[in-house]
Amino acid sequence: MSEVHAASARRDGSEAASQLAPSHLARWLGLAATPTFAAMAVLTAAFSGGPADMLCSAGHGLSLGGMVPMYLLMSAFHSAAWLRLLSGWRGRE
Repeated sequence: MSEVHAASARRDGSEAASQLAPSHLARWLGLAATPTFAAMAVLTAAFSGGPADMLCSAGHGLSLGGMVPMYLLMSAFHSAAWLRLLSGWRGRE
């Protein structure tokens, strides 16, 4: 009887571990999104300005369109994971 219980406990443990792995992956991907989009915004701002960019932005003045504002917005929208992480650290101290 104890062998059956031990086998079911191992099976439950492995099922819990298999469900935990995607959760950890999703958490790390959420944390990776904000700095990735911020870096993309910086790189796009630093290395853009070629002839195609001048053609697309001609006559628009200050425009909210383009890749840099889009990357900054994406970075802001994905910052919730960082805010959750920081609030957890603050609660431990």
